[in-house]
Amino acid sequence: MQKKWYGKDFRLGVLGGGQLGRMLIQEAVNYDVYVHCLDPDAQAPCVDLAHSFSIGSLTDFETVYNFGKDKDVLTVEIEHVNIEALEKLVEEGKKVFPQPHILKMVQDKGLQKQFYVANNIPTPPFHLVENKSEIGKYISEFPFMQKMRKGGYDGKGVTALKSVADLETAFDVPSVLESFVDFEKELSVIVSRNEKGETAVFPVVECEFNPEANLVEFLFAPANISMEIEKAAEKLAVKIINSLEMVGILAVELFLTKTGELLVNEIAPRPHNSGHHTIECNVTSQFEQHMRSILNLPLGSTRIIQPGVMINLLGEKGFEGAAIYRNLEAAMAIPGVKTHIYGKANTKSFRKMGHVTITAESLEEAKKIGREIKDLIKVEA
Repeated sequence: MQKKWYGKDFRLGVLGGGQLGRMLIQEAVNYDVYVHCLDPDAQAPCVDLAHSFSIGSLTDFETVYNFGKDKDVLTVEIEHVNIEALEKLVEEGKKVFPQPHILKMVQDKGLQKQFYVANNIPTPPFHLVENKSEIGKYISEFPFMQKMRKGGYDGKGVTALKSVADLETAFDVPSVLESFVDFEKELSVIVSRNEKGETAVFPVVECEFNPEANLVEFLFAPANISMEIEKAAEKLAVKIINSLEMVGILAVELFLTKTGELLVNEIAPRPHNSGHHTIECNVTSQFEQHMRSILNLPLGSTRIIQPGVMINLLGEKGFEGAAIYRNLEAAMAIPGVKTHIYGKANTKSFRKMGHVTITAESLEEAKKIGREIKDLIKVEA
């Protein structure tokens, strides 16, 4: 008899104990799914919410392997985990979603780019280099965005190379040199797939980035794009997840060029910053959908209920220490404002400390309130 997927006897393991795991747990509680987390930080956001919380390295073979041995399904909320341990667990019959080979590919931006080319997925032109000295071969093609092949996250490991002078600050590691794209908008679309091969796509959203932190500052749902571009983006996301035969949820970050072309920037095989609004704005949240997909359950409706704006609450520049949220109560008094605080004890410059979703009758109204909220709430120390 197949083991039921709910109740204390079923153990869902999550590698990572950050805010993505925290929001996954909040949805899992509704289905009586017990979540167990591993994270190196004893004060991680999941520490008081997980059914059990183990402190340990996500990149150490023995730690990850031993954590996964007694779990029925294992998933991740961060890509930077030990792949060899997950491969061994799969060999021993454990279910690991997304699958280890997908995590291995996503850990390396060069392999990502090669996957796009091999599968006829449009992406900006690029070169792969092993070190800083190799960049010199492509000076005539400047400007580039240099992206470290491994280890980058949340805007780290990315730098602009606009002229020869920028070589001084270039990374001296294996990297992707990606041609600058003259884009109209940055978009994101989230798609899910279960073991049966069923897929579901969330409506496309539009992202505005903080230029200094290189992090999403505003997210608008739905994106202000034509139905033709919407359908093309959804089709592209489904093509990627099916090409990978991936189980789980996948965020696909896109550039919409000024000529109307869609180019894939990067993918993330987990719940993503660009899907936080779905908690309030859609029938099913990205976190519930991820849980449904990895447990091979029917996928939920992705229909948008109400338009919204999502704002990341970032630690104010120059502040480091115990977090203080300024004007939080004033923001909560505004109709349609929903705050999510991640439970991180300490703040530092541009650290993701929470997010706010603003819903309204129209996207324009939500945007208006969103601009006010951005200037209202401050995370200081």
